[in-house]
Amino acid sequence: MKIQIIGPGCPKCRQLAANAEQAAREAGCDAEIEKVTDLGRIMDLGVMLTPALAVDGRVKVSGHVASVEEIKALLG
Repeated sequence: MKIQIIGPGCPKCRQLAANAEQAAREAGCDAEIEKVTDLGRIMDLGVMLTPALAVDGRVKVSGHVASVEEIKALLG
């Protein structure tokens, strides 16, 4: 499973990355976490509001920091 944290690297992006790492650990998922900070790639993914989170290439959350529980629900 691949989780992408999409955004410029702001504090909210870093918090979303930390929440995603914790959610994957708690859910027992073997997830690769990638941070996407390049504006061109962000636009290619169709993200207009950051931070955003994608699972296996599909954007699931955009414009807010998802909680650990919210992310676990997306992974399960």
